[in-house]
Amino acid sequence: MSVRLRLQPEAIGTGMTSQRVRDRLVQRLRDEGIADERVLNAIRTVPRHLFVDEALATRAYEDTALPIGHGQTISQPWVVARMTEALLSASPGKVLEIGTGSGYQAAILAALGLEVHTVERIGELLRVARKRFRSLGLNIRSKHDDGRIGWPENGPFDAIIVTAAAPALVDALGEQLATGGVLIAPVGGASSQSLMLLHKQADGSLRQQDLGAVVFVPLLSGMID
Repeated sequence: MSVRLRLQPEAIGTGMTSQRVRDRLVQRLRDEGIADERVLNAIRTVPRHLFVDEALATRAYEDTALPIGHGQTISQPWVVARMTEALLSASPGKVLEIGTGSGYQAAILAALGLEVHTVERIGELLRVARKRFRSLGLNIRSKHDDGRIGWPENGPFDAIIVTAAAPALVDALGEQLATGGVLIAPVGGASSQSLMLLHKQADGSLRQQDLGAVVFVPLLSGMID
């Protein structure tokens, strides 16, 4: 699986957004246990500095979450890599993302050749993310809606990735997961969350695997224009 991305000249970056800086981030992720070279290559290739405000571009390749406005963040690269690595364990073709945010996680998935469907409840974030997708030549299907209901008319999905935390898994999302597929989501409250990987069994049940502690913004209902 090769990374599929059409890079414009401004995506390459200079100085603190250069390829050398990206390579250092990739090496750090490798040192911290990310082993899937497909994921590492996507992290190396997708220009994270284009998914944050220009004022934060020099921090884009730090292994840290950064604010993107509206009380949301672009996830820490290690978390993005870990979730992507876990998702690829199911060899998915069609993926649903809940919480487009900056668009970075969706871009990583699309660059890996997956068919990506993403839902975002905050209209302004989605409009900006769509511009980024177009500028990078990424064919990502997106929808402005309440992510808690998923995207049932486009299901079932081989994998579902949730980029915000809820105290419990949303039943509607499990129902949109194909048999044999995986759902990865942070579960818990503001003070304690675990990254859960769920495998859908032939009888419809979800077998859970705890991947460790994480911190995400809350998964909220409703829509904002």
